[in-house]
Amino acid sequence: MIHVVIGTKAQLIKMAPVMKLLQDENIHYNYISTGQHKDTMDDIHGNFGLKAPDYRLYEGRDITSVSQMIGWSIRNILHTLHNKREIFKNDSSGVVLVHGDTFSTLLGAIMGKTSGLKVAHIESGLRSFNLFHPFPEEITRVMTFKLADYMFCPGDWAVNNLDKYRGKSINTKLNTLYDSLRQALPAIERISDIEIPADDYGVVTLHRFENIYTRDALDKVISIIEKISNKKKLLFIMHKPTFLKIRKFGYLELLERNPNIELRPRYDYFQFIKLIMNAKFLISDGGSNQEECFYLGKPVLLLRKATERNEGLGRNCILSGYNDSIIDEFIGNTDKYQFDFLDSKISPSEIIVEHCVQFI
Repeated sequence: MIHVVIGTKAQLIKMAPVMKLLQDENIHYNYISTGQHKDTMDDIHGNFGLKAPDYRLYEGRDITSVSQMIGWSIRNILHTLHNKREIFKNDSSGVVLVHGDTFSTLLGAIMGKTSGLKVAHIESGLRSFNLFHPFPEEITRVMTFKLADYMFCPGDWAVNNLDKYRGKSINTKLNTLYDSLRQALPAIERISDIEIPADDYGVVTLHRFENIYTRDALDKVISIIEKISNKKKLLFIMHKPTFLKIRKFGYLELLERNPNIELRPRYDYFQFIKLIMNAKFLISDGGSNQEECFYLGKPVLLLRKATERNEGLGRNCILSGYNDSIIDEFIGNTDKYQFDFLDSKISPSEIIVEHCVQFI
């Protein structure tokens, strides 16, 4: 049997085309939710036409801090040890699909190994080669590499990063996010319940630990956003952890008073892509946003020191390093980083499903 372990919104978006393909081809799979994120997950199920989870490990509030994640992980591992037959439906020869670089990724891999199942890591091989940027994602990836039996890599560079690990590397050429976008784009024209500004605008979306979890880090980021807003209209998407930190450190009123910054709630995936498609540029600290913008040909400024992805770097994606001159150059010349949507006949989701059927 194929088991899919998912905990976050980003994981669900990227695994949705794999799960949808399994459903369309009548290949039964066991969908296990770790419960790391809960808000808006149902919206994503609706976007892609996915079934609800077959088993939920946790149904409490979203896990948003490292201390919460440690306790949550220990509880879920203990729960799995006591209930693995029920969770994995008495399967002793199947494969557990885990995705990306979150705590749910590592948790799913540990669950699979302790239950005697094979583990397949999707979006494997990505590295920044800096254990603290991004933190804790880089550490999570390396630990998952060591547990994986199969490693689905989104390109040659990712494959080459796995030479010293025991798992079998499989090149999917592109990220499954490409398939997610291909499913989202036809639906965008039918979406009418999102306000698109009449004037040019950029979108800001930030959530990483290194940018929001200390006052000094958040102060640096807010200063950059305010400076950019002197030249460009910005829609600032409020991830829940980001909003809580902005409010805690006293920046919320400052942003609300800024006439060129509009605070927006989080949207479902299709709505968010429509907002991005109509924007002039994106400011982000997310690896998935970097990939989305590369496939869409949309200019993106990364507020990070390092990235584990190669997509678009130096072409449509600028790694800021928080450097004022790099940021100013990007904001003053966003049009030169724009290009057309990537047109490829490759479906990474199809490659993954074809191999998974052989594993069981």
